[in-house]
Amino acid sequence: MRLTVALLSGLACLLAQEKEKEPAKQPPPEPTNLKILKGANGKDVREIMRTFTAGLGVQCAYCHVQGNFASDENPKKEATRHMITLTQKVNGDFADGKMRITCYTCHRGETEPKTAPEAKPNS
Repeated sequence: MRLTVALLSGLACLLAQEKEKEPAKQPPPEPTNLKILKGANGKDVREIMRTFTAGLGVQCAYCHVQGNFASDENPKKEATRHMITLTQKVNGDFADGKMRITCYTCHRGETEPKTAPEAKPNS
């Protein structure tokens, strides 16, 4: 019985030490320098950014300066702002208020949208 108690106590101490070694998970910082998505909270902005990565088939560094998402040094970030404004305007022109277009509507997972369908091979 003593051996069991000693083993359980030792195990509990080891588990407690392991917990202390793990760094506390910090929530991501709130986004800054929002010019188009003003008022959006961090969770909403991250979700919107995920739709951009899917819509264009890119990662964050395509538009953002690595390690400084607030920076405007990458010109693609300003182009993105213009595209957001465009999609907001088009979607706002529908009386029902439903989202009709997104990045994916035109880009289909590519950085450059196609302006015409691909030619079909002659059969």
